[in-house]
Amino acid sequence: MPARTALVVGGTSGIGAATVRRLSADGLQVVAAGLGAGPSEVDLDLREPSALEQLIGSLDRLDVLVNAAGIIRRGDEHQPEVFREVLEINLTGALRASEAAHDLLAASRGCIVNVASMLSYFGGPLVPAYSASKGGIVQLTKSLAVAWAADGIRVNAVAPGWIATDLTAALQADPAAADRILSRTPMARWGKAEEVAGAIAFLAGPDAGFVTGAVLPVDGGYQSM
Repeated sequence: MPARTALVVGGTSGIGAATVRRLSADGLQVVAAGLGAGPSEVDLDLREPSALEQLIGSLDRLDVLVNAAGIIRRGDEHQPEVFREVLEINLTGALRASEAAHDLLAASRGCIVNVASMLSYFGGPLVPAYSASKGGIVQLTKSLAVAWAADGIRVNAVAPGWIATDLTAALQADPAAADRILSRTPMARWGKAEEVAGAIAFLAGPDAGFVTGAVLPVDGGYQSM
């Protein structure tokens, strides 16, 4: 039997890169696509028309699609043009990838794992576009799970909390901001990208065979406060 194949959109940095490493360690053949691609990765800019669809169309097989691409423009997202760009990449990009991958995933009875956020559930005053896009990811996940269940495609998501990645580097470096975050996090630490990747690997694996339409928090208990 051929090895299962995964595509991680946004797989060149942060949570996406950690997911590439984890799925590869689990024995999958993984295609990592995103900005700043290295020698074994695929350079992909979701702002380029048809680039994503062409990449997926070049694949012979696909068992797992991970939509991990995302940008944040803290402080600028109230500007309509910035708001539009963030939604185009974070939310519309996930829909584009999912639609382009549908037939391959149906053929393999595969799955999709989207990366949502704790900000899917409450507002971010400096990041209205990011928050809106991640709220949309939750509803997209549930909608596709219902729409594509008959095709044998499972669709789930993870909702990371405060994870130590480049996206949160400025907050990690600000003692006051870091203290506010960690004082509300029951586990009192920053999460690791590898921990989110582990949750993604679970949802992509056989142990989650009867799980679809779910959003799994990976936030150290932040949402429980």
